[in-house]
Amino acid sequence: MSSLQPVRGTHDLIGEGQRRHAHVVDTARRIAGLYGFDEWSTPIFEDTRVFARSLGDTSDVVSKEMYSFEDRGGESLTLRPEGTAGVCRALVTNGLTQSLPQKVFYAGPMFRYERPQKGRYRQFHQIGAELIGAAEPLADAEVIAMGRDILKALGIADDTVVELNTLGDTESRAAWRAALIAYFTEYKDQLSDDSRARLERNPLRILDSKAPQDRALVADAPLIGAFLTDEARTFWDDLRSALDLLGVPFRENPGIVRGLDYYGHTTFEFVTEKLGTQGTVLAGGRYDGLVAEMGGPRTPAIGWAGGIERLALLLDSAPAAPRPVAVVPMGEGASGAAVTLLQALRAHGVRAEIAYRGNAKRRMERANRIGATHAVLIGDDEVARGVAQVKALDEGSQNELALDAVAPYLAGAAGR
Repeated sequence: MSSLQPVRGTHDLIGEGQRRHAHVVDTARRIAGLYGFDEWSTPIFEDTRVFARSLGDTSDVVSKEMYSFEDRGGESLTLRPEGTAGVCRALVTNGLTQSLPQKVFYAGPMFRYERPQKGRYRQFHQIGAELIGAAEPLADAEVIAMGRDILKALGIADDTVVELNTLGDTESRAAWRAALIAYFTEYKDQLSDDSRARLERNPLRILDSKAPQDRALVADAPLIGAFLTDEARTFWDDLRSALDLLGVPFRENPGIVRGLDYYGHTTFEFVTEKLGTQGTVLAGGRYDGLVAEMGGPRTPAIGWAGGIERLALLLDSAPAAPRPVAVVPMGEGASGAAVTLLQALRAHGVRAEIAYRGNAKRRMERANRIGATHAVLIGDDEVARGVAQVKALDEGSQNELALDAVAPYLAGAAGR
């Protein structure tokens, strides 16, 4: 059999890559907790209708990128391409629409069939946050502020800029939609095939097109600002004022429409110039109709998702690998005492390892190879006297300690 490789668009998380990944998740989880968000975990596959209905059949995700399959029972299932729809489904099926607001954090793998490139995979990972049940602009501002605080805690906020737009309310979008149809109809023959198909069904998707011929036309398309109702304009003004109060700098970008059909009012992206064309690292918006799509009542909501792979690429360095203590028995008579000490160290929160074979010299070589901070040497004489030799490998110093004092001493040295 030829050497097996990861499936195209997937990757293994090992060593430094896994430490970067875990650091992003752990940091986001900690900051989200400060904002009062609780973590949810939803299944990685759902009834296909959860995504096909909520994301919109004109979106690229539904029309081109979903991993859908029929199971043995004849049910159509889909690997989740994003996290928001599953969270809203969980809200409804768990009877939580009467217990609002709900503040949800999540992290995990997503799946989309698209061309792999730097920071973009077919199995990728996201952190995300959803604030469900709050209609006020301050809720939007807080969710955006939380995203920025996560980037600050990761040390990468200065490498990103928040770009902000409004899609207005339903009335605003209806007027804008009519203007977009009229505009793009004049240039219908110049549009890409995908955009011609979207022209009547959802012209906002044309604004998100990456086709060069479409981009040239989009540059002169009508902007939402001319069609905002008084209520939508007030919401937009209040959102920007709240961001100013929270100290979140932003840049207005009328071109942000996002790639999914459920957004309204606020849309935003945290973008960077350090990842080439894959410049969006965290993005989201308001989606007041999505819970109703899942069978619940119409419920206001705002949220975002961030690509863990892209965020990890922005980190200056990976968190250091944790350094263990090496327990080194010298002679068969010391093995029992060494194992007892090994477990005592772990009970005190100290990462500890033991080499399963080899003489003392080879076991010390392994202690150095794994980057141990200390080596605890136990021979027959030490066992008889109830002591151990504790060697600090960085300094080269060595102390003799009673066996029952070793674990508390090394826990203190590790800051446990």
